[in-house]
Amino acid sequence: MIDIDKILLLAPSPAYVVDLGRLRHNLAILDDVQQRSGAKILLAMKAFSMWSVFPIIRKTLQGVCASSPWEARLGREEFDREVHSFAAAFKESDVVDLLKISNHLVFNSFGQLERFRPLWGKEAGRVSIGLRVNPEHSEGHTEMYDPCAVNSRLGIPRAEFEGRSLKGVEGLHFHTLCEQLFEPLERTARAFEEKFGEFLPGMKWLNLGGGHHITREGYDIDGLVELVKYFKGKYNLEVYLEPGEAVAIGTGILVGEILDVVSNGMDIAIMDLSATCHMPDILEMPYRPTVTGGFDPGVKPHSYRLAGASCLAGDIIGDWSFEQPLRPGDRLVFEDMAHYTMVKTTTFNGIQHPHICTFEPETGELQTVRSFGYEDFKQRLS
Repeated sequence: MIDIDKILLLAPSPAYVVDLGRLRHNLAILDDVQQRSGAKILLAMKAFSMWSVFPIIRKTLQGVCASSPWEARLGREEFDREVHSFAAAFKESDVVDLLKISNHLVFNSFGQLERFRPLWGKEAGRVSIGLRVNPEHSEGHTEMYDPCAVNSRLGIPRAEFEGRSLKGVEGLHFHTLCEQLFEPLERTARAFEEKFGEFLPGMKWLNLGGGHHITREGYDIDGLVELVKYFKGKYNLEVYLEPGEAVAIGTGILVGEILDVVSNGMDIAIMDLSATCHMPDILEMPYRPTVTGGFDPGVKPHSYRLAGASCLAGDIIGDWSFEQPLRPGDRLVFEDMAHYTMVKTTTFNGIQHPHICTFEPETGELQTVRSFGYEDFKQRLS
């Protein structure tokens, strides 16, 4: 467990704090999967790109998967193991840059595969080319995060393979899940094999994507190990997994302070945090984080709406109740705030960006890795 009381004594506000002990815990689970199954596991940087902890992660994971030239460059510079790159579409300049720093480059359409063949064809043997496919098997609960939703732009449907050349293509990739356990992956893999299995004997690798919470309690690790071994054994393939959240889940918290309490039909606690700036998934999913010591409204004697300080009327974090009344200066902790937070923050309204910190439970040391100032805000503008 994260020592929240200790962190509250040491951390500035606002601040993201990543517990290094919990990070090592997750990596040990992922390493067990690698050792038992033979899979290669990558860090999905779109979920967690805190490069100051890459030296810890790269001791276990085989590399990163990137969604843009900038992510790929960060992965090459700071992780420096395998770099796998994919985007829904590339500019020619993107492909030129990515071919210099990627080990795998995955295209989202036959159109882009052929358009850029003169570029990637020159790198045969050094950069492995793949295609992202759409198994057309939906397991998603929120359409916005479901790559297999109707009319999805992500992945090539099976019908598009008819009459197409796979010359030079060495791997297939699907990514269809979001915050799910093993069973949805198993069903998706079955649907994928039914549609695309005929192409696997000619491939060198298969990427089963991310979105499955391998390190979450209740995940069927044995099932995942057997699934990987099945594809490796039947098709003689290298098998990749690319979790993002599973690397960082349960590792981080977001510390914030109450600035004021106002009343308008209910008590509203305004914080130095912002949903739109610091926790955008709250507004996009929608998503309700866990607050340490917070309960559903009405459960405890004192109920509040927690809100951000921005001018966005909808900058609402959510409603909770507490045992004691909240007052200006009180601090609250939002749990599980390492993934899809730092990578999605904005400087809207010039609101202060949270500090980025690490906590080492073995020594009790909290380190502020990065603080942000006015120049960081200014330099994003012109």
